[in-house]
Amino acid sequence: MHLPKPSLLMFNNTRVINARILFQKPTGSQIEIFCLEPEDAHQGFEAAMSQQGTARWKCLVGGISKWKEPMLTRKMETPEGTIELQAQIISKGAQHCDILFNWQPQKYTFAEVLSWTGYVPLPPYIKRAVTGADKERYQTAYAQHQGSVAAPTAGLHFTDALLKEISSNTVDTGFLTLHVGAGTFKPVTARYIRDHEMHGEWLQVNRHTLEQLMNHSMITAVGTTSLRTMETLYWLGVKVALGMKEPLTLHQWEVYHEPLSGTRLSLQASMKHLLDYMEKHQLQHLYTQTHIMIVPGYTFRTAKALITNFHQPQSTLLLLVAAAIGDDWKRVYEYALNRDYRFLSYGDGSLLYFNQG
Repeated sequence: MHLPKPSLLMFNNTRVINARILFQKPTGSQIEIFCLEPEDAHQGFEAAMSQQGTARWKCLVGGISKWKEPMLTRKMETPEGTIELQAQIISKGAQHCDILFNWQPQKYTFAEVLSWTGYVPLPPYIKRAVTGADKERYQTAYAQHQGSVAAPTAGLHFTDALLKEISSNTVDTGFLTLHVGAGTFKPVTARYIRDHEMHGEWLQVNRHTLEQLMNHSMITAVGTTSLRTMETLYWLGVKVALGMKEPLTLHQWEVYHEPLSGTRLSLQASMKHLLDYMEKHQLQHLYTQTHIMIVPGYTFRTAKALITNFHQPQSTLLLLVAAAIGDDWKRVYEYALNRDYRFLSYGDGSLLYFNQG
């Protein structure tokens, strides 16, 4: 066991949805609809996934030039009988299309419809067809809340047996939810990092998680998504402490500028402010969106270590790693390359201790 005792391991318990839906046209050509997030995501993913008969989502559409019909239709045999799914374009934007889904029988939820008609959204760099094994392999053992279109892959290393062993070694475990978006695969192509647009992702935490963060001095994030979420929570607590206006959310570069950048609030104090905020507003869960972008020069306020896979160049994930361990990231990656470590989603993992004070 390489983790100090006592300590806290923080996991992202989001569940990957079958976000890819294929429609076959009479001509034989296919149109793929990739569900990104519900149109009313601010109302919560659980509500969106439980909708019956109809749902409206922001989607990417592959082969949209072939979509001439007002509506696409797909029939499928399921364990519950035949269902008919229809898709209609409501509007087209630069980043996505708004798609209205309708289905019969209406008694089924959108979560059930996706489970029967959709496919696992493997990362774009995996150039093969989805297999039956991917439905299990591309899901963490502790996945709970549906909403991600990409797995928090550092968590794929943790089996039920390993989690049990960890808990028996006086290492505490905690869970938060960040629904991973397709933007996690968006490469950094801008010449200057300030020109990169960071994608927004929805997070949800309960009071118990905030109390765990408040009561542990040694925290290890399992995955970059867990780390981004914890750092977001810290800054949200700071915003409450500073009396900043609602809604309580975090923008891309907000933490690098005043008044946030000059704040020296402890993690314990920040979480206390956030808990008081939830008590004041009678919230059992905190649900909001984060755009935080962590780059070299950033000082982490929550975790002191990170369990993560090896990431590809020109990615925001590698920038986060470089922020955590400085120039040592080059030595770590050279070591991995020289020993044929596997990279990316189904790759090997690493335990990195931050070299910040």
